[in-house]
Amino acid sequence: MVVLADIVKANDIRGLVGSQLDERVARAFGVAFAQVTGVGRGDRLVIGHDMRDSSPALAAAFGQGAASVGVDVVQLGLCSTDALYYASGALDAPGAMFTASHNPAAWNGMKLCRSGARPVGLDGGLAEVRDIAQALVDAPDWPAAASTALTPGTVSDEDILPGYVRHLRGLVDLAKIRPLRVVVDAGNGMAGLTTPAVLGTAAGMPELPLEIIPLYFELDGTFPNHEANPLDPANLVDLQRAVREHGADLGLAFDGDADRCFVVDEQGEVVTPSEITALVAEREIAKERALGRTATVIHNCITSRVVPEVIAECGATAVRTRVGHSFIKPEMARHDAVFGGEHSAHYYFRDFWFADTGMLAALHVLAALGEQPGPLTELVARFRRYLASGEINSRVPSVAEATALVEAAFADRPGVSLDRLDGLTVVHEPGTDGGLWWFNLRPSNTEPLLRLNAEAADAKTLEALRDEVLALVRDPS
Repeated sequence: MVVLADIVKANDIRGLVGSQLDERVARAFGVAFAQVTGVGRGDRLVIGHDMRDSSPALAAAFGQGAASVGVDVVQLGLCSTDALYYASGALDAPGAMFTASHNPAAWNGMKLCRSGARPVGLDGGLAEVRDIAQALVDAPDWPAAASTALTPGTVSDEDILPGYVRHLRGLVDLAKIRPLRVVVDAGNGMAGLTTPAVLGTAAGMPELPLEIIPLYFELDGTFPNHEANPLDPANLVDLQRAVREHGADLGLAFDGDADRCFVVDEQGEVVTPSEITALVAEREIAKERALGRTATVIHNCITSRVVPEVIAECGATAVRTRVGHSFIKPEMARHDAVFGGEHSAHYYFRDFWFADTGMLAALHVLAALGEQPGPLTELVARFRRYLASGEINSRVPSVAEATALVEAAFADRPGVSLDRLDGLTVVHEPGTDGGLWWFNLRPSNTEPLLRLNAEAADAKTLEALRDEVLALVRDPS
């Protein structure tokens, strides 16, 4: 028996094709999603899919489910996740994207949104979608016994790529930047489709002063060259090598569904997502100030301390949130935030329906670099104020007990504050008893893991902090 709770995560749906996710399950999700979002006769629902072998059939089955309850389905075909968000915003329709992002080829899944690209997470309708779909999947005679009282909705195809390109190019002007040589690693994912359109002339747009050197633009859901997960340093090696070999100004790497973008500088070194967040925040805040408005920028609780510092220095308001798009997007809308950034290279824009788009972040980086004469290393140097541990995972017998032990160890230390916004965050402000340091200890949504992120002003402090927390988590005796 398929247990949908095993594949419905906090922010999306992901499972093994065949054993956990097949066309019957996808059809059930289509029915459930239409019911939960309240779309009905005459309403539209947009569906896109990535380049995985299983994606077209799953997307078609989902559409059949939605159409069976009277919804008019618009099949977008191959597209990136942020292009799906564009369609949801531009057409004011709920959307479903079939992708497992950076997961291996045997996986697939769905990212769902309400009209206007508003998120659907467990606390915002996804649990209800799961339960309705589970009831359908459990019925042995479904869908044969489904009611035929409703006239099915229509199913049509639409190419939204040209509109997506025009929208992005209208938000960042690259026409007058200096010529740049850019290596782009699409990882055999959907950036192989969107990059030539947005940065080239494939969608009939004017030519830009960019020389694009492509890596792995062939759409291939088996990922023959490397995993489409730039968060793993091993998957950036080819990009770093190509940047150095070609003397490029920078490199861009996208994940499988192309909603995240990672950057390397002209030396082939990684520019952290927190540094990119600070860079883009400066630009978006400046745009707001030029219009006489005060800006708000969102960041999650494990971005570098440099992010809220830069936001404040630019005269804007920083709002700190939990990790994950289903938390960040509502906060973006609630505060009318102009921009938001995460440590995982998800970047959110008010001008993109508060949704995340790696390609728009890439355009900002290209514009910032091309509008001045120096290399990227110099441009981002002012954001390199602290040292970070990176995310360190520890498997523990009890997440709650390990977290409580760490909290007790740090609670009474001078200059320390604690909060539980997302897991446990401990912050030591600079003062007479030492410099800035902080760490966050956050549980995994799916495994008995604790994820540690730590940051400090110097290497010695960072190493001592990291080792102390890990010793408490891994060896509480």
